[in-house]
Amino acid sequence: MKKPPLTSAALCALLAAPALADDWRPTQPMTMVIGFAAGGSTDIQGRVLARTLEEHFGQPVNVVNQPGGGGAVALTRFMNAEPDGHTFMFGVMLGLTFSPIVTEVEYEIDDFRYAATLVGGQFGVIAAGDAPYQTFEELIEYGRENPMSYAQQLPMDQAIMMRIAEQEGLDLAIAPTGGGGGVAPLLLGGEVDFAFSGGIHSQYVPTGDMNLLAFFTRERSPFYPDVPTLMDLGYPYAMDDYRGFFLPGGTPDEIVQAFENAARFAIEHEPFVQTTVENTQHPIVFMDGAETEATLREIRAANEALMAN
Repeated sequence: MKKPPLTSAALCALLAAPALADDWRPTQPMTMVIGFAAGGSTDIQGRVLARTLEEHFGQPVNVVNQPGGGGAVALTRFMNAEPDGHTFMFGVMLGLTFSPIVTEVEYEIDDFRYAATLVGGQFGVIAAGDAPYQTFEELIEYGRENPMSYAQQLPMDQAIMMRIAEQEGLDLAIAPTGGGGGVAPLLLGGEVDFAFSGGIHSQYVPTGDMNLLAFFTRERSPFYPDVPTLMDLGYPYAMDDYRGFFLPGGTPDEIVQAFENAARFAIEHEPFVQTTVENTQHPIVFMDGAETEATLREIRAANEALMAN
């Protein structure tokens, strides 16, 4: 059926809709919550992003680190934030797509709103540059003959690595950390044999101080296309993740839209793009709020099926 032409009033309303959605602006300093300790890739990206948002919103943006549980601690506290746009998270999805599967949490996907995705994840397995194993296969062979220690960052990477250790007959001890800033000294100081990296490897692989053995993601890294994924190596485990803006449940649509607009600004802002792509070696990946939530639910379902086996 042919649609009737728009009236002048309807056309004006349609053209005005984006402007109305962009009307919200913060009226006081803002707080960005990051669920990892200072020094890791999420924190490095987030602090540059905070300066980008100050330029976009015209208000100071304070960064607060709340590490623990792969973002679970921050998400639990964030549930009680006022839904007025002045407190938001630059979060990783894993706190919602994997943490609730392997540990008890107080929140669910429906407890938050999702404004946009900005960054794709690059989770890897790393060893010191001078380690006696230069591939993941060599690490497994070494571990069959020697007790090993692993620096984990998240409940998720620990769960996967313990499954691999059980499968391969490894005697593996776990050393917990709060993020990439805690991994580096343990690995470089020889206190652990290998470790999880959420992106900290970007600072040390080029210097030869660290070596990438494998990636947890389903797809290989565009920055290290020769490094296999765990799935390439025959292990049925993957940790896909994205970083973006989370808002408290009940946040009005106009505020969610304002953060989506801010994300569009950020992914074109040179300091943030340079830090993300060149310094921490993470790809810029944009998804709007609806795409972000759909992707989050899809990954959660896939993870539940994976861990049920």
